[in-house]
Amino acid sequence: MTDRGLARFAASSSEATTAPGADEVAPPLARFLSQRRPPTPGEACELCGEHVPEDDHRHVVDLERRGLLCSCRGCALLFTEAGAAQGRYRAVPERYLRVEPFTVPPVAWASLQIPVGIAFIVDNTQQERTVAFYPSPGGATESELPLDAWSDIVAANPGLEQVEPDVEAALVRTGSGAAQCFVVPVDRCYELVGTLRLHWRGFDGGQEVRASIDEFFADVAKRSRPVSPGRRHSEPLPREVEG
Repeated sequence: MTDRGLARFAASSSEATTAPGADEVAPPLARFLSQRRPPTPGEACELCGEHVPEDDHRHVVDLERRGLLCSCRGCALLFTEAGAAQGRYRAVPERYLRVEPFTVPPVAWASLQIPVGIAFIVDNTQQERTVAFYPSPGGATESELPLDAWSDIVAANPGLEQVEPDVEAALVRTGSGAAQCFVVPVDRCYELVGTLRLHWRGFDGGQEVRASIDEFFADVAKRSRPVSPGRRHSEPLPREVEG
């Protein structure tokens, strides 16, 4: 699965993600769209059509369509928190944080009524609510149940309040061993969903999908830095922990 394929997992089935037209985006970008060239072979920015290097692939969240657009770094910079006007698009950040120790009483997790041991929680500003998703063979399944207990988990784990709405997620894994929680770019969560769909075999997924999930979380842990309680998400990380 390529990064470009993430858009179809992020968008709802009734709202296909398509590249925006020049009249739908912020004025600074419209002038580029009005003159954009046909997409180049391979991965291309869905905003300007420029080729996107494999090692510098970014995403922008379409807040209205709840989808992800592949983006070059230049277009992503137009929609960063610091430089973008309040509007439809937000660039997905690149930071990874780990919340440890992660305190999640079994009763609190059970009250979320999430039937599996992996979930990612996103603060959706369009719906004005916190939404939980969990990966399944059919894609990202949204929890339609009340999530009042999530606020108790956030209160018990300083740092979770720093998750940026719409573009970051609290990725939680429970089950055998200690529970884990990371603050990750939201596109990585949909990558996990795609990985599970790709490798799922049989009734329980099989050994291949379990190995793929372990590998995914090992990569996230490797990229992550300890969360700094009390630091606002808009503040830069100290130089020594940037990554």
